[in-house]
This record gives sequence, C-alpha cells and structure tokens, in this order.
Amino acid sequence: MEKPQILVYAEKSLNYSAFDVKWVPKSAKAVVLGSHPRGTGILQVYELNDGKLELLHDVERSKALKCGTFGASTLEERHLCAGDFDGKMEITDLQSPSMPIYSVKAHSQIVNAIAGVGGLNIGMGAPEIATGSRDGLVKVWDPRQKDRPVITIEPREGEQGRDCWSVAFGDAHTAEERTLCAGFDNGDIKMFDLRTMAVRWETNLQNGVCSIEFDRKDIEMNKLLATTLESKFHIFDLRTFHPEKGFAHLSDQGHKSTVWCGRHLPQNREIFATTGGNGSVMLWKYSYPESRVKKLSDGSEVGVAGKLVPLQNATLATQPITSFCWSPDKMGLSVCSGLDQAIRVVIVTKLNVV
Repeated sequence: MEKPQILVYAEKSLNYSAFDVKWVPKSAKAVVLGSHPRGTGILQVYELNDGKLELLHDVERSKALKCGTFGASTLEERHLCAGDFDGKMEITDLQSPSMPIYSVKAHSQIVNAIAGVGGLNIGMGAPEIATGSRDGLVKVWDPRQKDRPVITIEPREGEQGRDCWSVAFGDAHTAEERTLCAGFDNGDIKMFDLRTMAVRWETNLQNGVCSIEFDRKDIEMNKLLATTLESKFHIFDLRTFHPEKGFAHLSDQGHKSTVWCGRHLPQNREIFATTGGNGSVMLWKYSYPESRVKKLSDGSEVGVAGKLVPLQNATLATQPITSFCWSPDKMGLSVCSGLDQAIRVVIVTKLNVV
C-alpha cells in the first residue's frame, strides 16, 4: 500500500495569534480568527491563488476571536458564526465582514468552542449552533431566533462547574434526532440527547478534552473522536451501548504532547488527522473488526472496537498546531494554524488508494 504524503503547499506568516482557521465552503478561501497583541480580535480572509495565500479581508473586532463554524449556515450564504474572549457570539457575512450581522452576549466568559449543524446541506432538522464556555455552560442557539438560546445545559445540582473546551453535533439523520457532545477541562465527556433533553452517556478521560468530533453529523451515530492534553486520543464505537460497559473504545498515544485536535476526512470517515503540541500532523485509518458487536454470557450485547493504522506523520512547525480543517470540497486539501503565528495550506496525497 502506498503511503500518503503530507506536504506544505502554501505558508503565510502572521503578526498576530491565530486560534482557529476554517475553509470557506465551495471556495478556495480560508478564514482565520485570532487576537492582536493589544487584545483586539482579528478576522482575515485569504484566497489560495497560484500557490500563494492572498489577503482579501482584514477586519478588527473589539475582543479576540477564539473559534468559528459555518455548520449552521446555508451553502448560498456561507455565514461565519464565531465566539470571542468576552463571551459574545457573532454571525458575519464574509461578503461584507466589517460588521457582524448579528451579535449576542452568549456567555459570561470566553467562548472556547463552537459547532453548527443543519446548514451546508449537512444534517436533517433546523440549523443550530452550540457554544461551550469557561463559565461551564453549554448552550444551543437557533440562528433564526437570535435573542436567546433554545437550550442551556448547566452542571447538575451539587456538581462543580467545569470549563467546557469542545462541543460537537451528531446523529442528525432525521428531523427529530440530534445529539450534542461536550468535552471539559477535567476530562469529562457528556453526550446530550437534544430530543429528550437528557444525558445519554458520560465518561471521563482523565485529562482535559481538547477536541471532540463525530465522524459524520448526518448519520446515525457511528464513531466519536476525542483528543486530550496528555498525548492521547480516544475513539468510541457508538453503534452498541452496554448499560455497564458503555461504548467500546480504543486509545492511542501517537503524539508525545497535547493532541490539540482531531478531524475526520470529509470524503472518507475512516481516515482522520490529529495535531500535536510538537507541531506535528499525524494521519490515521480506523479499521472495523469482523463483527462490531458480540454477545456476553448474560445475553447482553457489547460493542467491539476496531484497530488503528498510522498512515503518515509530518512535523510542520516548531510550535503546537492548534487548529486543522479539511476542505469539504477537495480531497486531501487542508489548512492549519499554530502558535508560531502562521497558517499553512497542506496537501495530503494518495488518500484515494489508502
């Protein structure tokens, strides 16, 4: 089997700290969110042209911008939803990004994570945005009802509030079904059924959950990828739940540092990338077992985890790569940002023969 190659195609040095980077759907453009040294926010849009990143828009906000998503927008509008260090959530039309078209004080502290579903023709049901904050709350917003959240998820009575670091939507395969996962600084993962407004499942990974992602949003729950502070990432098989054993899962310690994020390849959900605190990107393939379920002696069913195959590893920077985004339109095209104040367009080759 030919191994994929991880190649830097274009690189751009920045004079600010970039916290998140996203491809603009159906384009060769990427949007970068971050913070000026003076603490104000920055939103830049770059276009990839002949191997170079050309700046199209450069906009300053009053507070640093932490995270963004296109997940609740239509493909025609491609509105960016972003969260900032002051707890605000804003929606911006990138055709005229100087002022957001909507802004709300979503949380009392920094918005660490944001996710969207129901837009971009991905996932059934209404468009929704999830925000997770240092204030310990997870909120769900309908961008059509902009003044207040439709759901606020608080710590249980007597439960200490935790810093929410990551959120992800999944299970949006019908108009009624929708699941939201949140990861916290103490290692907790909580899965909420938004139809019944109940905790569907929870576990603890012993270390802060830096990122969390379903392998697809718009199918019946299949797999969940979570990455953590102490060099580990975990994959949960979500098809079979056992009341005592929970979901089958496996973990790996590919990076020798914090695993900042994990992202599934849009065109093949069994392939995913992880990024490390040492500036590396690792590429993995998940292989299913012969049978994903087995019967126990008491007649109950338990899931069976598959295996991980490392495909490639490349060190792209001297500092942590904290954000990574696959192009939804072109297989193998990606963009990433890190603490070295640079963004890189990265091409991964030979993915169609893995």
